[in-house]
Amino acid sequence: MASLALFSTFKGPEIPKSQALFSASRPSTKPFIISFPLRSQRKISSISASVSTQEVLTSPDDLVTSILSKVTETDRGVLLPKEGHCEVAEVAQQLKEYCVDKPVTCPLIFGEWDVVYCSRPTSPGGGFRSGLGRLVFKTNDMIQEVEAPDIVKNKVSFSLFGFVDGWVSLKGKLKALDDKWIQVVFEPPELKLGPLEFQYGGESEVKLEITYVDEKIRLGKGSRGSLFVFQRRI
Repeated sequence: MASLALFSTFKGPEIPKSQALFSASRPSTKPFIISFPLRSQRKISSISASVSTQEVLTSPDDLVTSILSKVTETDRGVLLPKEGHCEVAEVAQQLKEYCVDKPVTCPLIFGEWDVVYCSRPTSPGGGFRSGLGRLVFKTNDMIQEVEAPDIVKNKVSFSLFGFVDGWVSLKGKLKALDDKWIQVVFEPPELKLGPLEFQYGGESEVKLEITYVDEKIRLGKGSRGSLFVFQRRI
């Protein structure tokens, strides 16, 4: 199964900081020229003005605020146009420069996280997040819990046609591959739909690079290139 950055893809009915400042150059205006030819006509030179804006990085806190503002109310990135995804990727790349040296060993990775963005809609939640899946299954929450020393729990809760509640959950074991990359091997997923609850499928695994982590957010990049933004719940 494919991945949900620490989040594995469900298949089957299927799982460091700166402020953007804007500096404007003074309008460059050509001299106002008046010429008096023999006839009583005046020729006035055209006036041109140009204003340029450039984003200046100043602090990681503001980059965090910026990336969260770009993904808020986008259905975890589904509603973003291509330009919006590019903007998120640019800010994520800037935040990568502020990441701690060994994020895999950083205690900040532990806690309960909301999945607030993924560059590929079906990476978190698999078929539940496909175009058809979103029509049938309305996603309520996408949560990842990372417990010390090495436990990862993923859960996607939904409502079927808005009437029947359900969820899909995964439990896995985390293994550090190096200072930035981790691997999680998940047990078969569990599905609950109304009163029915059962386990299906087999084991799955995912590899993820932790590109940034602090008290508010965690960024991850899957082995297939998917970008994830996690926002801390607890």
